[in-house]
Amino acid sequence: MPSVPTAASGCPAGPARFQWREDVRTPAALRGLFASGEEVTGMTIATRLLTTLAPAHRDRLMTLAREALFDQDTRIFEERGIADRFWVLRSGSVSLDLKVPGRRRVTVATLGPGDLLGWSWLFPPHEWDFGAEAFSPVRAYEFDADAVRALCEEEPALGFALVRLITEILAHRLEATRAKLVEQCAVHHGVTP
Repeated sequence: MPSVPTAASGCPAGPARFQWREDVRTPAALRGLFASGEEVTGMTIATRLLTTLAPAHRDRLMTLAREALFDQDTRIFEERGIADRFWVLRSGSVSLDLKVPGRRRVTVATLGPGDLLGWSWLFPPHEWDFGAEAFSPVRAYEFDADAVRALCEEEPALGFALVRLITEILAHRLEATRAKLVEQCAVHHGVTP
């Protein structure tokens, strides 16, 4: 079973499947985010958090970023676990899943480069509503939830912009999840959606 990073250590127990890098805390690191062809076409604007924020807000937020690396099949977080961070994917893909009683996990979304991974950190009780697993090797910017919430309190304009964008992302994800669940239910019952 793949290891999961813990809040206490920031790293998984067991094999080196997760790595921190401290050298990405500058706005210059963000400027190269999509310069190397990492951007995937077809994403909606609502999921492009870092490219949608105003440059001054984005640069300020990026001062809190750390780079995280996840090997394929690593469980990044579990449903109902403590949501104490979030990520913006740089490369690779992550599956969001939901436990369905009496069945295996159901994948409700697949995220790729530029997408926000995790929004539960923003709203009490700060618990993940889904689980997440690296579908392929993943590079991501990681943000500590407490630090970002403090920054939002300190800079209300940035906080408002961030909450507005995350709300757009949530609306998009809710619709996609609803459609996926309707499809799963229809397949299970032999009905065409």
